[in-house]
Amino acid sequence: MQVQPPDTKRNPPEERIEDAVAKLRAAGTKGELAEAIASEIIKYSLYELQVIGGKVRQEIDKLPSPYREKVRPFFQQQLFDVYNRLMSMQRSGGFSRMKGKIDDPALFAEFLDAVPAGCLKDPEHSGTDFNFGDPIKSLFYYLLCCFTMFVMDEPGHPVGTPFPGGFIVEKRADGYYCPIRDKEEEVPFSICNFCPAKQMEGV
Repeated sequence: MQVQPPDTKRNPPEERIEDAVAKLRAAGTKGELAEAIASEIIKYSLYELQVIGGKVRQEIDKLPSPYREKVRPFFQQQLFDVYNRLMSMQRSGGFSRMKGKIDDPALFAEFLDAVPAGCLKDPEHSGTDFNFGDPIKSLFYYLLCCFTMFVMDEPGHPVGTPFPGGFIVEKRADGYYCPIRDKEEEVPFSICNFCPAKQMEGV
C-alpha cells in the first residue's frame, strides 16, 4: 500500500490572507503599503461590506446602554470612515506622494506576523473588536487598522473613542494616548499591541 504524501495545499482563506500579508510585507514606503492595502480592500464586494457592517452593528447592539450609544459612531468610524478615506486617497492618486518609510519597521513586521493567526486560529475569539467568525472579514479589519496605524500613524481606535471608566483616546501635543494601550497584551492578536498611541498615565 502506497502512503500518500500529506496534503500541503492551502485553503482559500489561508491563501488569500497569506498572499495579502506577503504583499504588505513587500512595501518599502507608506505609499506602497497604502496601495497594497487598497488592492486587497477593493476585492471585497458590496455584499461582503454589507455583511461586515451588519456584524458590526450586531456586536455594538450587545453592549450595555448608554455606553453602546456613545461608542457606536467611533466603531463605525474605525472601519467604514477609514475605508472611505482609503478608497478616496487611492482614487485621487494620493499614495504616490507618500514617500516616507514606515516609522517602526520592527513593530510593523510583528503586526504582519500576527495577522494570519489573528484571522485563522480562532475566528470566534480573534483580536478584532467584533469577533467576525470569518477569516476574510477579520482580514478586512486588520487591513484597515494597518492603514490607520502604519500609513497614517494614527491610533487603531479613533480619537475620542470612549472606554468603560470614562476614559477616551486622546490627541495631545506630544502624540496620542489611549487608556487600554498596554492592557491587551494577553490578547496576542489585538491591534492595541501594535498601536502608535502611548499608554495613558494613571489608568
